[in-house]
Amino acid sequence: MNFLKRVLATIVGIFLFCGLCFLGLMLIGLLMGDGAEQEPIIKTNAVLELNLDESIPDYAGKFDYGEWQGFFQNSQKYNGLFDIVDAINYAATDDKIKGISIKNNFIQAGMAQTKAIRDALLNFKESGKFIVAYGDIISQKDYYLNSVADTIYLNPVGMLEFKGLATEIMYYKDFQEKYGVKMEVVRHGKYKSAVEGYLRQEMSDENREQISEFLESVWLDMKKEIAESRNLTEARLDSIANNLEARTPKMALATKLVDKVAYEDEYHSAIKTALDVPIDEEYNSIDIDDYAKHAHIKTRTSEKNKIAVIYAQGQIMYGEGDETYIGQGVINKALVAAREDDNVKAIVLRVNSPGGSALASELIWREIENAKKVKPVVVSMGNLAASGGYYIACNANKIFAEPNTITGSIGVFGTLPNIHQMAENIGINAEQVTTNKNGVTYSFFEPLSDEQRAVIKEGIEDVYDTFLTRVSDGRGMSKEAVNEVAQGRVWTGNDALKIGLVDAIGGLDEAIAEAVKLAEVDTYKIKELPVYEKNLEKMLQNFSFIQSKEAIMEEELGTETYMIYKKMKALTTQKGTQLLLPYELDIK
Repeated sequence: MNFLKRVLATIVGIFLFCGLCFLGLMLIGLLMGDGAEQEPIIKTNAVLELNLDESIPDYAGKFDYGEWQGFFQNSQKYNGLFDIVDAINYAATDDKIKGISIKNNFIQAGMAQTKAIRDALLNFKESGKFIVAYGDIISQKDYYLNSVADTIYLNPVGMLEFKGLATEIMYYKDFQEKYGVKMEVVRHGKYKSAVEGYLRQEMSDENREQISEFLESVWLDMKKEIAESRNLTEARLDSIANNLEARTPKMALATKLVDKVAYEDEYHSAIKTALDVPIDEEYNSIDIDDYAKHAHIKTRTSEKNKIAVIYAQGQIMYGEGDETYIGQGVINKALVAAREDDNVKAIVLRVNSPGGSALASELIWREIENAKKVKPVVVSMGNLAASGGYYIACNANKIFAEPNTITGSIGVFGTLPNIHQMAENIGINAEQVTTNKNGVTYSFFEPLSDEQRAVIKEGIEDVYDTFLTRVSDGRGMSKEAVNEVAQGRVWTGNDALKIGLVDAIGGLDEAIAEAVKLAEVDTYKIKELPVYEKNLEKMLQNFSFIQSKEAIMEEELGTETYMIYKKMKALTTQKGTQLLLPYELDIK
């Protein structure tokens, strides 16, 4: 009897819990609004606050919650790169916005993304409105952005970093030999150094050459733009960087890299003065994310003609994909939807990817070929469009890259983890039994045989040849010419233009303008894709009382450590031949 009571109590408890969850969701839906998008209130005489110390995707994403859509009508975020850019552009025409305040500590954006925001700020300045910037610690990338400001403030006990560009590559050959854990590597491309760290203990001359030339190209553009904004010569900027002449607030002021050394309260007092607000009152301000929503609502149009902008962001992995990684599933659905929509007159594919799965890249390439038969396809490259990222871009009607886009890396590699030596050292032996000669394709516990390596090498060479063919056909170049600039070598957008891998330098706006031209339309509106499908579990992760294991780990480890964990996890999920950027360039 007691057992039956406990079972009954458990069943009743489950029903009560489900009922409370349902009522909770209903309440959340009511709190989110009546289904109409709620517009932020913008006060007059206001300052737009640009704080960019959180990760900035190209695309914040649009989501399909199925039968729960009504509950999440107002959950759309506007923190994507082009939400920010569009908001800055709209603010230039908004009489309520008098200026922009940039207050960053370590901007979380790539070099090409930072340039896109900087260009938007330069356009904003043409309206005659002010831009001011403040920092406690101003990193080099922060300074590149902040240099557009009319006045740059630095905390009296703060720091400004201006030292030129650098990056660091890790090498593991001796570690592997010492501990008996190694990566079996097969590759094509003398510059394909994604796996170089497993094969040697020091940087190859070819790798040093490409990294040096890449960094020099990016630095040249940065210097030129900073020099123009700060009325300094490029030679003077090199001297400041070489001698670390701006390392303290006083030195930064003396070198004219900043305009004022002051505390944050003094910075805000100066803004009040500019707005003619009494010193003992608060001035009106609005955060960039909220203002981006306002700008989106204000610029909506019922125009029939559309240009579809499809965002391919993240590593390319075989599968469905979501807002954090590219899968052929969501990208191809978006391409098909754009191709079959008669109101969509052209497609712009925004690529921000280091590459990844060769198979997924080929499947996306094929769907772009199908789309091209119906309407123009233009590519806009972001921070990265390298290896597999270039593969899915190479057959577009026209390709745009930013000057500092990382692109090219036309090469192929495969890696297989192996612990044979470590297993032998600790007394583990694995034996295989097969019915046929090649029954065991590869064992984690055995080194690759010459025959196995030859089979894998054959596959690598086949994929590389296909890659060359795709680029050759897409770019109108001979395979020999493509091979000359391939071999896994990385190029900046500027250099890629010179060798024919891209058609023009420009951002998303320029790519859209070209798509409009090719489509021969006069008026249009933008249709952003993909639309990501969300199930109930993913929806519940948006609420603090139900967190995913990933959210909990990020909270406990901290964002930077969690990002390292994600990169390590991504390595373990790589399957098949990889078209991946030779290394992760963390430019400092």
